Amino acid sequence: MNTLDAIFTRKSVRDFSDKKISDEDLRTILRAGMSGPSAVNTRPWHFVVVKDEDLINKMVQVNGRAAGPLWGADLGIMVCGDLDCAFKPAPGYWVVDSSIACQNMMLAARDLGIGSVMLGTYPQEERVLGQAKLFGVPDNIVPFAIIAFGYPVEGDSFEERDLYEEERVHYDKW
Repeated sequence: MNTLDAIFTRKSVRDFSDKKISDEDLRTILRAGMSGPSAVNTRPWHFVVVKDEDLINKMVQVNGRAAGPLWGADLGIMVCGDLDCAFKPAPGYWVVDSSIACQNMMLAARDLGIGSVMLGTYPQEERVLGQAKLFGVPDNIVPFAIIAFGYPVEGDSFEERDLYEEERVHYDKW
């Protein structure tokens, strides 16, 4: 699959089959996350891979019903930002860097035929603090987002959608 096919056919998948993600594919997804650009190459990310059912249940409790897709997913990855290595002159850039890592992982998953959905954590303080407490992350680490990964249920398809809207494009002025 080429990059544009992955981009144009990627979608949020919330219903997953029982098929397991191989360790090799998981590593590919994580490599993709770590291959994105970051401010001044600070690479302020950490990834917590979660397969344990009890932990997944607790993650859903912390983030609420919107995190329900984790229940059917093969695994979840919590993407975290490291404030100690984030770009100091612009401390909020870790959010952009973490977002890029998330998108890269979801596109890699799509390329592998694996579905995903991003479940927001940051900037909702109760979610951030709840996930930090659940996983015992250090004070300099901020839980940013959780991504549920798994193979889509049979019959779910990745069809290309044209979401381009000319009225949202402005040239040289608003």
